[in-house]
Amino acid sequence: MHIHIITTGGTIDKVYFDAKSTYQIGQPVIERLLDEMNVAFSHTLIPLMRIDSLDMSDEHRQTLADCIAELPPGARVIVTHGTDTMTDSARYLGHLMDKTVVFTGALQPAAFRDSDAIFNIGCALGAAQSAAPGAYIAMNGQIFKPEQVVKNRDANRFEAII
Repeated sequence: MHIHIITTGGTIDKVYFDAKSTYQIGQPVIERLLDEMNVAFSHTLIPLMRIDSLDMSDEHRQTLADCIAELPPGARVIVTHGTDTMTDSARYLGHLMDKTVVFTGALQPAAFRDSDAIFNIGCALGAAQSAAPGAYIAMNGQIFKPEQVVKNRDANRFEAII
């Protein structure tokens, strides 16, 4: 199976230079993480953007949608994305129903020892390989439909909408 990985930035790729500095969105970390995990599937990395999701506009979402639309029908896609507007972007792409698109990210940068990045990427990989066409969010050990999840900022996790 081949998986297309599109990176847009967000916390997963944040780099902090010291405790008092602001962050920058660095190079996509997912390629290095996949190498470290010794994955046994082929993949293509598409570094589309390097922005914080709070700066993600509908113009950016359309750029992402256009990129995904160019992939072959039935494509399996993972999108790394900042968590603050991940649900908005996943909902925006809900019309791309001939592909399986799984959004994931991290609540702590991948460079941090206690990051959730590897766990979330692993969940996204499982979902991308097994889910039916549509858009999904893989966070906190769960797979959600975009219209059925919210980021609980106080608890720092994604939760199903009840």
